[in-house]
Amino acid sequence: MRRDHGPVVPVMLPGDVPAWLVVGYRELHQVTADPLLFPRDSGLWNQWDTLPEDWPLRPMIGQRMPSVYYTVGAEHQRHLRMVNPALEGVEHVELRGWCEELADGLIDGFCGRGEAELVAEYAKPLPVLALARIFGFPDAEGPLLTRTMSDLADGGPEALDAYREFVGLMYKLVADKQAVPGDDVASRMLAHPEPFTDDEYALDLTALTAAGHLPTADWIGNSVRLMLTDDRFSASLTGGRHSVAEAMNEVLWEDTPTQILAGRWAARDTWLAGRHIGAGDMLLLGLAGANLDPKVHLDGYGGADGRGDGFRNGNSAHFSFSHGEFQCPFAAREIAEIIARSGIEVLLDRLPDVELSVAADSLTRRPSAFLRGMTELPVHFSPAPPVGGRP
Repeated sequence: MRRDHGPVVPVMLPGDVPAWLVVGYRELHQVTADPLLFPRDSGLWNQWDTLPEDWPLRPMIGQRMPSVYYTVGAEHQRHLRMVNPALEGVEHVELRGWCEELADGLIDGFCGRGEAELVAEYAKPLPVLALARIFGFPDAEGPLLTRTMSDLADGGPEALDAYREFVGLMYKLVADKQAVPGDDVASRMLAHPEPFTDDEYALDLTALTAAGHLPTADWIGNSVRLMLTDDRFSASLTGGRHSVAEAMNEVLWEDTPTQILAGRWAARDTWLAGRHIGAGDMLLLGLAGANLDPKVHLDGYGGADGRGDGFRNGNSAHFSFSHGEFQCPFAAREIAEIIARSGIEVLLDRLPDVELSVAADSLTRRPSAFLRGMTELPVHFSPAPPVGGRP
């Protein structure tokens, strides 16, 4: 795409719906840094009248929903004033302990077999169980949340039904916490002094949970895949933990879980990288494309092959959490990193000789243009006894 079209690419979504995919680093920075010209206001979209009601990507786009993800301007800031303190109230040491406990419980379920499929048995359930705990869900609802969010993100025929079921769980959580509040994100949101409706609470919780689950699951899966297939990390599987953070950072640059975000909408006619963008046109944020823009790596990191040292020396100038006014809140990033890193470290501590059970080039990805995660990650290891973690 970059070779044939440059940094701003004309693309078609399912049903021949036109959009622009921004894959240039500088161009994506320009779009995300200008919320007036490129607001996250899907109500501006000039294609709404052409879409069928069952268009499968409707849940990924949204239409003027009163949540932190879709509001703009002063209304967006109002939601952030409620959401950010609720997330900042998550105690990191306690969260790490929960994650280690939950990880041990999941590993106990397969450690005696000597083999496992890490996506379904570990990478997917761990983040949702941890998020369910901090948001205020009962642990027993974790598997249902896992299934609905996976169906939703893949954008297939089950997406609309999954979205309705998912939102229904959020309304139930709001009602439960209004009746019996606790020390959790949902209760802190409800205790915020500014008035919000039940719809706003439920949709904010929907956005936070959806944004936190599969990207974190894929961060775990993609990082473990890298460590099991790249010789640079093989020594760390039986050695120290220092390479876990390096692998996680490299994944954010080169194999980011969130590949594309939808999106931004042009507030008026404008130009971007020589492309005429019409008022109401949708711009898809090509986070993965921008992260891999060879111009930036050649100019910014000095690598002759376009893979400078910035990938592996802790540089975090990637777009994996987006950028600008609508980027992922810092507290949410910290929560995701604690969940992912705890999960990887516990896995390697418990199963130090874990190896892939199939050839690396046979591994496949889920059929989603938006999120990049493994379909399966089959592994084998020496059978080990359970430690009695919570299942």
